[in-house]
Amino acid sequence: MLKKYPTVRYVLQRAIWYFLTFLVAIALNFFLPRLGSDPVDIMMAQSSFSSPEIRKQTEENLRKSFGLIVIDKQGQIVRDEQGNAVRASKLSQLFNYSKQVLKGDLGTSFKNKKPVKEIILQALPWTIALQFPAILFGWICGNLLGALAAYRRGVFDKAIFPLALLMSSIPFFVFGMVLVYFFGIIWDIFPAVGAYSLQLTPGFYLDFLLSAAYHYVLPFFSIFLILAGGQAIGMRSMGIYELGTDYIKYAKWLGLKESRVLIYLFRNAMLPQLTGLALSIGAMVGGALITEMIFSYPGLGMAMLTAIQTNDYPVIQGVTLLITTSVLLANFTVDILIALLDPRVKASLAMDAK
Repeated sequence: MLKKYPTVRYVLQRAIWYFLTFLVAIALNFFLPRLGSDPVDIMMAQSSFSSPEIRKQTEENLRKSFGLIVIDKQGQIVRDEQGNAVRASKLSQLFNYSKQVLKGDLGTSFKNKKPVKEIILQALPWTIALQFPAILFGWICGNLLGALAAYRRGVFDKAIFPLALLMSSIPFFVFGMVLVYFFGIIWDIFPAVGAYSLQLTPGFYLDFLLSAAYHYVLPFFSIFLILAGGQAIGMRSMGIYELGTDYIKYAKWLGLKESRVLIYLFRNAMLPQLTGLALSIGAMVGGALITEMIFSYPGLGMAMLTAIQTNDYPVIQGVTLLITTSVLLANFTVDILIALLDPRVKASLAMDAK
């Protein structure tokens, strides 16, 4: 039946594969943080107790609240012959964790006993406010500059290409440290760290918004310029390829305006760039999170750094899972857009349906 609707079948097939990938990501997300030391042991070592009984009871309560020991149907701790709490196996913990994730429950922080969802919701707006405009404008500006460099060539290309190649070769965190050193420390033009002045309380009023915008400049450009450089390199290569195609030559022979030819060039060269954006979005998000650490920006990057330093497994898992889900959704969305926009993909799907 779905053969009559090849696009719908393609979307369903991609959705199934991405869901299976999501399940694998949940398993990896669970096991990787646990390759380190036991966080409960660390928490117990940092505390003092008046008696061994109180210490044992506190440790059991912690392990029970974090799902690290076996609990029977009556909610009681299962004990061995020596009276010690039976620790849950990794597979049992994974099963319980997967059920919680699919219900939207990301667990409770080991460090401050707050729900992980609450910690993420506090940090997420800062990350979105920083990354979304930087990624969007970097992608648009980079592709426009790359298309112009491919079409005009000459001095314009000689100026854009080396600069874009340089920017695309610098890691996010290195460029962030360079900006901090020169603009934040040497010249003291912009704040080196933070998202707003510590004397202000976050809120929607003029002084806070101006302070947030002032602190926003360096983190934004540390992501925007590198992303724009990478996109310009890719678009320039695709643009040069498209310039050699017959339809561009025919458009020039017809005497179409330069702006119209450039639109045709940009539209067709943009499709591979969409794929490239989806494939590189994971690296961009990861690099941008490190940028947040460099600037002490109160987003997911700082939440992740704090969790890693304290072996806070639930927060590490929650942030990592959010990033993984975002990357999968971005790739899935781009796959669907290409299937709808690229006539070559449509023709391929129609041929498979026959």
